[in-house]
Amino acid sequence: MADQLLWFETLIRFSAGLVLLIMPLTAARVLGLPLPQALLWPRLLGALLIGMAAATLLEGSISGSRGLGLGGLVLINLITAVVIIALLVLERGSQTKRGKLFLRALAITLVGLGLIEIAVA
Repeated sequence: MADQLLWFETLIRFSAGLVLLIMPLTAARVLGLPLPQALLWPRLLGALLIGMAAATLLEGSISGSRGLGLGGLVLINLITAVVIIALLVLERGSQTKRGKLFLRALAITLVGLGLIEIAVA
């Protein structure tokens, strides 16, 4: 039963995250949600949901796992960092220099945390 629940949770998070990441405006319109002024936030939420889905999948596949551990955190951090980097490369992250600098620093921090967590795990 727990395995089925983890698979279902992974599928829900991944699906919602992928929709928010790829087509945030369409998702907002279809669901009747307010349209975001900046597409950065729905995409970051999508990245976080995909990272959480990957973490859930990883933790569910390890026997004896008792919850989200360092392995899951590595996935969340690295997937979120990859999306932030992609948004910066595609010039969809921020329009201001300060915003771009913040996103770069955040991506570097997340990658650094992921690498440290890999070394510790």
